[in-house]
Amino acid sequence: MYYTGIDLHKFTSYLTTVDSSGNIVKQADIKNAEHNFVQYFSVLGNENLTTIESTMTWYWLNDLLSSLHILMIITHAKYVKAIAYAKVKTDKVDSHTLAQLLRMDYIPAAHKISNDKRLLRDALRARLKIVQRHTSVTNSMQLLLAKYNFDSPTQLLGIPKFQYEQLTEVEALLDEQMLDLVRRTPLEKSSFILL
Repeated sequence: MYYTGIDLHKFTSYLTTVDSSGNIVKQADIKNAEHNFVQYFSVLGNENLTTIESTMTWYWLNDLLSSLHILMIITHAKYVKAIAYAKVKTDKVDSHTLAQLLRMDYIPAAHKISNDKRLLRDALRARLKIVQRHTSVTNSMQLLLAKYNFDSPTQLLGIPKFQYEQLTEVEALLDEQMLDLVRRTPLEKSSFILL
């Protein structure tokens, strides 16, 4: 059995593979292209367990490794740092540390959402971001009125009136984006809590 620690970044990854005794079998700094990973693991075979720190970009790599029959464990980054404190931090060191922790079964695993739930979770996260922006815009509108001690936007004149109108347009756009997201998500609409 081989154990591979992958320090995954946006464009490149550093991989370190160790054997059951902890000896380094292979290391590589590769671009994040599928064929590079296929080539790396083709030499090792599928008797391989891999791990990466939790990132927002793991879907594609998990899917690729699954197609190669290689299991990938997502590591809880915060707890790995607590286990493996290092004065020297490089991609090479990080990938080697991950590989050794994986070999010793010291990986604090993070939850890896199933493929069938990804779409819903991503849609909910996207909606949450829109709701947060919407709240910020609504608060700005209220603050603009409070700044002049007005009860209604009809009392505003000049630049403040223009600002309020712009905020109103943004608010309407965000409302529409929330509804579009709910309509386009091919899952139960009850999963969304409408404001």
